[in-house]
Parts: sequence; structure tokens; C-alpha cells
Amino acid sequence: MVKSLAKTLTLEEFLKLPETKPASEYINGQIIQKPMPHGKHSILQGELVSNINSLVKPQKIALAFPELRCSFGGRSIVPDVTVFAWERIPLDESGDVANVFKTYPDWTIEILSGYQNQTKVTGNILHCLEYGSKLGWLIDPDERCVLVYPPNQRPKLFQEEQQILPVIDLVSDFQLTLGRLFGWLKL
Repeated sequence: MVKSLAKTLTLEEFLKLPETKPASEYINGQIIQKPMPHGKHSILQGELVSNINSLVKPQKIALAFPELRCSFGGRSIVPDVTVFAWERIPLDESGDVANVFKTYPDWTIEILSGYQNQTKVTGNILHCLEYGSKLGWLIDPDERCVLVYPPNQRPKLFQEEQQILPVIDLVSDFQLTLGRLFGWLKL
């Protein structure tokens, strides 16, 4: 029996492909489509971006982005929320925010949705930390907990409502308890 090997795409070839909805990521030579976000995922993502930006955008300290493709270190990933220091935001030739971000975020946030693979998501957070991110969060809305990944330290589990979640220095004014985070799920 003859086995034919599927051609592996390079990162450059992957980036030339049309975007998919939901987004696809390029990890270890494979194209993996993210699952469609569910309601809890969407509300948490929107509130995080809005609340972070309300504190840091007016002073031009940092900027939070939803679903931003970041390509670096041989991967092209689309974290649910990324936060970049203002001076690290790539700009195009006219001074606008660039369409292509070939760098790691300062802070990466992933929100589990439905049947999403926690190992793959954790792998993306660890990849970001390996290349320079200062913090990673993995939010699990169903379990109402957050795994916080500081660089070069073991992860910390936050599961009590009064616990204040750690943030990067850029957004130190952003005080968020676990109870407030998951309170956003109530209407």
C-alpha cells in the first residue's frame, strides 16, 4: 500500500489563503479552524475589550483588540483578546494601524467556548509567553474560573469571586474581580 503525504503549507503560504469565518490558525504546520464563539464567549470578549480600552486608549498607553491575527514564531494565531502596548502597535506607511501584526501581544486572553480544545488554546498562550508576552489568561465561562499564566512561572487558578485577577503593568488601573468578570454574563 502506498501512502501519499499531504503537502504541508508554510506560514507564508497560509497567510496568502483567504480568511475563514470563524478564523483559522496555523499551528505546527496544520490549519486549525477555531470554533464558532458562543454567547458567553462573545459577551466576555466584548466587555473585556471595551473595559480595557476605556482605561488605556485615551492616554495612549495600550490598545485591546478582539480576534486579531498575530503571526510570529512560526505560528499564526487569533487570540480572543490581545492587548498591545501603544508603542508596539504596528502601523502602515500612512500611520494607520496595520492590517498585519507579525509580533506577539503583550497580553493574550483566550475564552473557552463550547467544545473548544483546552490543550490547543493553552498551547497558544504558552507560545505567546515564549516569544515575549507578559501575561496570558484562559477563561472558562462554564467552570467560572480563570487560569492565569505569568511568564516563567507556573499558572495560577482563580475561582473565588472576590479574587482580583492579575493584569500587566500597562493596565494596572484595570481592577477586575472574578465575580465582576462573570457578572457580565447576567443581563
